[in-house]
Amino acid sequence: MAAKKKATKKRAASKKRVAKKRATKKRATKKKATRKKAKKKATRKKAKKKATRKKAKKKAT
Repeated sequence: MAAKKKATKKRAASKKRVAKKRATKKRATKKKATRKKAKKKATRKKAKKKATRKKAKKKAT
């Protein structure tokens, strides 16, 4: 019986470890996605600014 208990404990521990690993991986991918989104937004904003500047220049001449 004692050996069986030990095995279950070991299994539970390994399961916990795996879950932890998965959680960190998930968090990392989520962070990556948000970073990518932010970058996209920034480039879009920059492009918009450039376009408005170009328009203003055209109007000025």
